[in-house]
Amino acid sequence: MRVIMAGGGTGGHIYPALAIARGILSRWSQAKIIFVGTKEGMEHEIIPESGFELRTISAQGLNRSSLIKAASSALKVPVGFWQARTIIKGFNPDIVIGTGGYVSYPVVLAASIMQVKTVIHEQNAFPGLANRALAKRAERIMLTFPEAAAHFPAGITRVTGLPVRPEIMTANRREAAAFFNLKEDRFTIVVVGGSRGALRINQAMDGLAPLLSADGVQIIWITGEQHYENLTKSLSQPTILDNVRIYPYLYNMELALAMADLVVCRAGAATLSELAVLGIPAILVPYPYAAENHQEKNARYLEKKGAALLIIDEFLDQHTLGGRIDELRKNKFRLLRMAQMMKEEGHPEALKDILDIIEEVVDLKKEN
Repeated sequence: MRVIMAGGGTGGHIYPALAIARGILSRWSQAKIIFVGTKEGMEHEIIPESGFELRTISAQGLNRSSLIKAASSALKVPVGFWQARTIIKGFNPDIVIGTGGYVSYPVVLAASIMQVKTVIHEQNAFPGLANRALAKRAERIMLTFPEAAAHFPAGITRVTGLPVRPEIMTANRREAAAFFNLKEDRFTIVVVGGSRGALRINQAMDGLAPLLSADGVQIIWITGEQHYENLTKSLSQPTILDNVRIYPYLYNMELALAMADLVVCRAGAATLSELAVLGIPAILVPYPYAAENHQEKNARYLEKKGAALLIIDEFLDQHTLGGRIDELRKNKFRLLRMAQMMKEEGHPEALKDILDIIEEVVDLKKEN
């Protein structure tokens, strides 16, 4: 089987594509896979480092700040389309898989016009512009959130969930407690704002961490590289913070989640999928500048389900976050209920279901 993966710009589109690509190789060891992306997106570094070939086209996200910039972005679409067409013609794939983002649009569009089978995966509760535009051209549309189904044709749309890393499922609390040198039976909060950190989350935790720590709460806090040094300097009470672990970045995130009774984080689809599979309740602070405000829509979906609490970034401070944490700590029944509802949103078989759909679509091509 020959496969083109198209998706990039941000990690939210790249990492699901990588998970699917690795799943394809595990099921079809002789499969040939290439990625199509841009030289400017994160994929330019991540994909080659992951051992896959990346071919590049011209593409740019729609810049809505002015009509001139929007027009400039749109003008790149025809160029990217013809570049993608050349790549598709030379590689001759059995299927093209789009995981969203501006780079996926010209690739999946070109493939559909060339009569190559296509599937797309949408990570968020509110679909991105590229996937909405491609909806009628794909053989199958795979979703992380059921709420997104309203934007796509019913007959070809399926909720599969988002693949999570296998190590997320296998890490255990005892192993994690030993790694962090924390107590296995103590209430533990994991705070993370993404790879670059989240300023407002860090500012709120700066004053809150000593108070929670003094109350016996354990904290695993990933600050992001740019905030780490200043925060560690401002936290000048090492004896009180003996049960707080602070990192600029954590490569063993699966161990942090294995320790978590509650997570404070952004609302990206990959993070939420990991929380759902594990059944970890969360206080979500959506990134306010996410495209089409999709993180807030993700968070509101889980809040409506009773799996998470939502705090808008603009209104986050020490008092608000501390109040929400205390509210949950003092109501164990509610916390357990949130964990149960979060677990119900999990899709541990997401990768298998996605691979089954890919196999189904490729078999359709063979029948034709």
